[in-house]
Amino acid sequence: MNPVQAVGRSTLGLLRTAGSVAIFAGRGVAASVSTPWFGGQMARQVVSIGYLSLPVVGLTAVFTGAALALNIYTGGGRFNAEQIMPQIVALGITRELGPVLAALMLAGRVSAAIAAEIGAMRATEQIDALHTLSTDPFRYLVAPRLIAAVLTLPLLTAVADTIGVAGGFLVATQTLGFSGPLYVQNTWNFLTSWDIQSGLIKAAVFGFIVALMGAYHGYNASGGARGVGRATTHAVVSAAILVFAADYILTSIFTAK
Repeated sequence: MNPVQAVGRSTLGLLRTAGSVAIFAGRGVAASVSTPWFGGQMARQVVSIGYLSLPVVGLTAVFTGAALALNIYTGGGRFNAEQIMPQIVALGITRELGPVLAALMLAGRVSAAIAAEIGAMRATEQIDALHTLSTDPFRYLVAPRLIAAVLTLPLLTAVADTIGVAGGFLVATQTLGFSGPLYVQNTWNFLTSWDIQSGLIKAAVFGFIVALMGAYHGYNASGGARGVGRATTHAVVSAAILVFAADYILTSIFTAK
């Protein structure tokens, strides 16, 4: 194959995959906004995706906030601007790091789990059994996961924002000599409602991406156990890449307002 053929084949493959993902997403959204809903499945996914992800998201947020505070203080010291550290930490956590890091943690934990679970069901023909029982796999498997991820990731992000800012507060007051009440007052006066809302909007989009990639790769897994392993890897990688791409697009839109 010459280089032109290789580029053409890769381009066609990329377009084919993008179209397949778009069709899958459309079917998933249609199943999510129409009845019947499987309440038990949805409740289990809310617990699995949301509640069980709290420890890893919380630990990531507190260490990120603490490290961010130290780096901003050090960098600001070069310009005698150490006092802006509380404002920058709060802004960075709420608008960017909170939603992005929470989404990446879910990509590693949730997207992989969804792909493995649905991929195993595909390998053992359980999805075909759902068709036999006149149950739409998109309503039973995909829609509950999409809805749960879209609902829970903003809540996880709100927790990550709070814990991340608290991590910066602890470092600032215990290590860097900042006044606790002054730190809180500066943070509270600087942040706007849009800073928080924009991060939560991002989180909802990221949650959809994470669940979609897990469900898509698991649903289309083939080749037995090895195929399930490939689907799990592809789900995590594609979810992380799309989260970063969506973050740039949404940031561009929000900052243009």
